[in-house]
Amino acid sequence: MSFTITLLPAQRSFTVDADECILPAAIRQNIGLPYGCRDGACGSCKSKLLQGQVTHGPHQLKALSVAEEEAGFILTCCATPSSDCTVEARSVPGAGEHPVLKLPSRVISIDRPAPDVAVLRLQLPANQNLQYRAGQYVEFILRDGARRSYSMANAPHNLGSPPAIELHLRHMPGGKFTDHVFTAMKERDILRMEGPFGSFFLREESDKPLVLLASGTGFAPIKALVEQLQHKASQRPVSLYWGCRRKADLYQHEWCNQAQTLLPQLRYVPVLSEPAPEDHWTGRTGFVHQAVMQDFPDLHGHQVYACGAPVMVEAAQRDFVQRCGLLEDEFYADAFTSEADKHGAQG
Repeated sequence: MSFTITLLPAQRSFTVDADECILPAAIRQNIGLPYGCRDGACGSCKSKLLQGQVTHGPHQLKALSVAEEEAGFILTCCATPSSDCTVEARSVPGAGEHPVLKLPSRVISIDRPAPDVAVLRLQLPANQNLQYRAGQYVEFILRDGARRSYSMANAPHNLGSPPAIELHLRHMPGGKFTDHVFTAMKERDILRMEGPFGSFFLREESDKPLVLLASGTGFAPIKALVEQLQHKASQRPVSLYWGCRRKADLYQHEWCNQAQTLLPQLRYVPVLSEPAPEDHWTGRTGFVHQAVMQDFPDLHGHQVYACGAPVMVEAAQRDFVQRCGLLEDEFYADAFTSEADKHGAQG
């Protein structure tokens, strides 16, 4: 048995097998639905059910509240249809155009630019051409089948020779994957991964000024977007805000300073929430999204790309839309949801 899902306003239809959720069926058939975590934790795939019935699997209330569900909203990543459905969903141009591949990768290098940050460079196999958009992510498949997601920090044109992707990982003590990275991983180790995934990528058809907003290692996909803008010789004004606790956490501070010389219309604003006395910090302090609001009280004509801790992304989206006039459809986000966050799922 299967059901037909019709998307509006795109007027596209696809089928969903019995006991299958809507989003994986859409990905399998190259239908461009928005998504992020695919675990019911981030809310990126939230859509409006216009007709039909679905059953939701486990998900977090912050991603879909009881009131939102009662109002007809669904999370396509964990909604299983029990009838044909009509769904209102903002179409993502081009999503799904690159095939999702399972492939091995070899560790080329492990750098530690900060005590709790590792920068991995992973060599891609020569016989498989991984294609992706700057801002997307891959999933590592662990031995027990568990998965961990990390964004590529280099744009596709910057793979180098031999081709390699760059990933930024923060150590989560007790974390199954990052404990291994920080204690046992070595050069030439082989990792299994799958990708690309995600609808966090630059909308190049727009000429609106850009605000790029990152916290912690959420800087990784933002870095890829900056590289993409440089590569395309974009003329769009760009403001890059990177929020961290202390100066040492700005682990690619010099890269950002250099990027301003390569992309003259780029303005880099680092923001520290808890600078240490030894930092002798004279720059901006406080919450990074509030620094944006101080500089841009009117965001009506802008696009925002935000990546980092869910609490930062949620606060930015709420405040930018409600207080700064940002159009809801011009906020693109990729919240870094940890396994601890996901285990707080409801339902």
